[in-house]
Amino acid sequence: MPLRLLLVRHGLSSFNVERRIQGRDDLSTLTATGQDQARRLGQALADVPINAAYSSPLKRAASTATGILDARNDALRPNLDEGLLEIDLEPWSGLTADERSERFPEQFATWKRNPEALELIRKDGCSYRPYEELMQQANSFLEELIRRHPVTGDETVLLVGHNAILRCLIVSLLGDPQQGFRRLRLDNASLSVFNLIPHDNGHQVQIECLNSTAHLEPPLPGKGSGSRLILVRHGETNWNREGRFQGQIDIPLNSNGHAQAEAARGFLQNVSLQKAYSSSMSRPRETAEGILKSHPGVSITLTDGLMEIGHGLWEGKLESEIQADWGDLLEAWKRTPERVQMPEGETIQDVWTRSVDSWNAIASDLDAAETALVVAHDAVNKTILCHLLGLSPADIWSVKQGNGGVTVVDMPSEPGQPAVVACLNLTSHLGGVLDRTAAGAL
Repeated sequence: MPLRLLLVRHGLSSFNVERRIQGRDDLSTLTATGQDQARRLGQALADVPINAAYSSPLKRAASTATGILDARNDALRPNLDEGLLEIDLEPWSGLTADERSERFPEQFATWKRNPEALELIRKDGCSYRPYEELMQQANSFLEELIRRHPVTGDETVLLVGHNAILRCLIVSLLGDPQQGFRRLRLDNASLSVFNLIPHDNGHQVQIECLNSTAHLEPPLPGKGSGSRLILVRHGETNWNREGRFQGQIDIPLNSNGHAQAEAARGFLQNVSLQKAYSSSMSRPRETAEGILKSHPGVSITLTDGLMEIGHGLWEGKLESEIQADWGDLLEAWKRTPERVQMPEGETIQDVWTRSVDSWNAIASDLDAAETALVVAHDAVNKTILCHLLGLSPADIWSVKQGNGGVTVVDMPSEPGQPAVVACLNLTSHLGGVLDRTAAGAL
């Protein structure tokens, strides 16, 4: 069983409201809104067992951790750990965002575009690289955490920290992809769930959800200055429920799949949508049609490039049947998917090429003010998200996609900057903060 990590950014603080740089200063405290956010998250986590809790010792984080546990009526108290301290921005601490940009224009521009290269000078005259130090801190914290809580221990651990340190923890968990820090967003009192699954002599990391604010108002992160795409996996089919490999056999939604589409419609009904795209197969098209009942003026463009992976001779079969005839190939698919050619089907690289090309074509067709719905499949969504997170075809098992799960991506408004995965695989509208949709087969 995996080690589950619940990563939480502290609630709204007084310095957040004033748009002041916080860093490691401990002058900022939770606002009444921040306290309410912690309470709401604690209530959302009420049915999730938590075996241990760790928090940054800074007040805004420690108060959030206590608020979450109190809302659960949990006797557990957070362990205060300096490994969860926020990034050290000593020369900037206490400044407003405007003051920082006026007094440190070049360094501020570096922080915004290439944080890895930022260099600051402490009061003692010594120069340092804040991001580099924070990544070292994140790596050390994770190493010690896994020593205390082995990935085979079937535990759930709550980690409450700050924007930059949590993003560095995620970057470290994902293997430090290029521009990884800039590809992520973490809002106040957001929840991210990572599963560390035993694998060979180590572990495999799976993002179950990222930056979920579904327990807050509004339930989705605010839109950036560029265009936005909302990526949804189709609702459940009977073959998902049975664990059959579907691939390009055109199986429609079952009754639960239609209910999931309706739940996604309710979750997204207040989102302004201008365009919609779907795989040309029935199950995503039916899901898109269900969601668009709240957006009657938006038509669907069907796109063959978003079709599910072609499993070839595996399609229509249960995993046990595939194990009997292609046991070694199935094992390779689970361990090294990037090396597998499906029998009379596709490779994951084939899917990567056409799905990312389709995604880029859709994104390039949007104006900055527009938001588009995109509905596709498990493997397709995984390849798109690996691309957006700076990962590779070898990493598709690092991303979970539940039936009816919602992901939000904000496209960059500046050349050379990556898209931001604003949230990933939100399934709270289907019942509970954890993804309880059918495991299916892929």
